[in-house]
Amino acid sequence: MIEQVLLHPTYFPSIAQFHLIWCNPCVLEVSDNYQKQTLRNRTYIYGANGKQALNLPIKHVGGDTGRQLFRDVKVEDHFAWQRLHWKSLETAYRTSPYFEYYEDDLVRIFEKSYTFLLDVNIDTIETLLACLQTDVNFDKTEIYEATPSIADYRYLSSAKKQYPVTMPEYHQIFADKYGFIPNLSVLDLLFHEGPNTGDYLTKVIL
Repeated sequence: MIEQVLLHPTYFPSIAQFHLIWCNPCVLEVSDNYQKQTLRNRTYIYGANGKQALNLPIKHVGGDTGRQLFRDVKVEDHFAWQRLHWKSLETAYRTSPYFEYYEDDLVRIFEKSYTFLLDVNIDTIETLLACLQTDVNFDKTEIYEATPSIADYRYLSSAKKQYPVTMPEYHQIFADKYGFIPNLSVLDLLFHEGPNTGDYLTKVIL
C-alpha cells in the first residue's frame, strides 16, 4: 500500500524529496513557520567547481516575534536572483544531454514575477512534473501538526542535517573532476537522464 507523505515544498526539490513526490500521494506543509538554513529557498546543483548552492533571497522574516508563516514569506525582488540562477544553470548544464530539451519549459520560472516564496516553490515542482509529462494534484495542510498522522518527511528540507538515502549513480558531466555527488536538485537528474528520470526516482531508497 502506498502511504501518504508530508513534505515541505522546496525550491527545485532534492532527488530524495522528488522521489517521494513521484512515488507517493503528497501533502504539502504550508502551515508552519518559516525556518532558515533549509531548502525552502535553496537548492544545490553540480557546477564546474563542484557542489554549488543557488540561494533565493527573501525579505526579512520575523518582525517583532521573530516568526513568520512560511506561506507569508516574500521574495526579495531587489536582487536579480532569477537572472543569476538561470545563468548558473546554463553554465553548469548547457553541455548535459537534456538541458536544451527542457530549457524552454524551465526558463519561464526565471522570467515570471513572484511575490511569495511558496508560489515559487510550488511552481518549480509543477513545472518539473510537467517536464516529465506527469500531472500531480497535491493536498495542502490547513493547520500545523507537530506529530502528523501521516508519514512525516518534513526533515528532508533541512540544508544542514544529513539523513540516510540510497540512490544509484548516474552520469554527471563533471564527475571526472569531483566524482558522483548524490541527492542534488532533481534538475541535475533531469538534465542528465531526461525521460529516464521517473524510472530512476523509483529506485531511490529512504
